[in-house]
Amino acid sequence: MTQRRFHRSLLTVASISALLLMPVAANAGMGDIISLLTTITGTLKNGVGQLLNGIQAINAGMADLQNRVVWPVNVISATRTSVTQIRAQVSSLAEQVHSIPTNSATLHASAQFESLLRGGQTANFSQIQVSYAQLYLSLPKPDQATAIQRSLGDMNDAIALGALKTATASDQASEHLLAIGDSLEQAAASAAPGSAPILIAQAQVSDLESQAMLHRILAVQLRQEAAKLAYRNALTKQSAEANKNLRNNLQQIFNRTMR
Repeated sequence: MTQRRFHRSLLTVASISALLLMPVAANAGMGDIISLLTTITGTLKNGVGQLLNGIQAINAGMADLQNRVVWPVNVISATRTSVTQIRAQVSSLAEQVHSIPTNSATLHASAQFESLLRGGQTANFSQIQVSYAQLYLSLPKPDQATAIQRSLGDMNDAIALGALKTATASDQASEHLLAIGDSLEQAAASAAPGSAPILIAQAQVSDLESQAMLHRILAVQLRQEAAKLAYRNALTKQSAEANKNLRNNLQQIFNRTMR
């Protein structure tokens, strides 16, 4: 584009010069006209032509520097081939591992519940809750258990369901991250020179999403441990209350016997 603009500018200058000199050339002879044209041609060839040759040499040097140092074509081609080969090997192994069946439940209710848990779909949360109640039973009615027993059972169910739902959401997020990783691999195999920072930024965002999901799972584990401690502590308190009631009853029986 620079050379074309330069040529256009030179042609414009030459045209203007010719127009300005036309009155002189009209009164001059053929030799004078030929001499004038020769002078203009020599000026364009020797002065401007050398400048154009210098610009062409600079452009050629920059292109050679980019091809050899900044974005070496041979290294980029070899890297693309290597990425494609590694991706084909790893993808094949990942598909084989992913296709291995891991479901172990045999009875209908437990097999259905396990299938929902391994489905990795947050849209199945309501079905998971129903299947959980069918498999692990519902809360006893108020006339079948004490208030503290019903409260503890309800809280344990809530913690268990929360952990199972979070695990399901984690599986879904993992599939999403795997899809992003696959798209990044495809982009890396055919990326244009200079686009690596964009791919790196996308990979870093995906890594942040993965870290956030890991932190969420860690929070679920901490809640489970806290719930276990609270449950054991509640059992200890309930046992102490039962012992207190037993002592009071025995004391009443002893008092009646002494009378």
